[in-house]
Amino acid sequence: MALRGDERYVALNRRARHDYLIEDTIEAGIELVGTEVKVLRQGLGSIAEAYATDRDNQLYLVNANIPEYPAARVNHAPRRPRRLLLHRREIDRLLGAIKREGITVVPLAIYFNERGRAKIELGIAKGKRKSDKREAEKARDWQRSRARLMRQHG
Repeated sequence: MALRGDERYVALNRRARHDYLIEDTIEAGIELVGTEVKVLRQGLGSIAEAYATDRDNQLYLVNANIPEYPAARVNHAPRRPRRLLLHRREIDRLLGAIKREGITVVPLAIYFNERGRAKIELGIAKGKRKSDKREAEKARDWQRSRARLMRQHG
């Protein structure tokens, strides 16, 4: 688990920033059952293939994998859709963004805030083309090699 101030990252979506151009981020709560919270506190869970979609005028996190809790008698479904908890104005804004062409809402991270609540960081994203990905990779490689040269000579 990575730390960000007093927040503990449980799951990170590293591919999201590679595959998408993140235009804006928003913090949301997640509607979880008890066994899901216990598993997340252990640092398990994956949001690599997850995305947010609308169902009945609400936003749901789809395809996020939170494995079953081994000590529980009654467990949750690992890949069940989970409702995202947002204000109505934020939901409307995100639903409007989803309906525009080429916009996707992708989860970037799941973490626990200072009050111990599970939160998810959502990114309003546009898909990158292959050439954009190559360009970003070249820039990243150049920055890395430039930093290496500066360390060696400076």
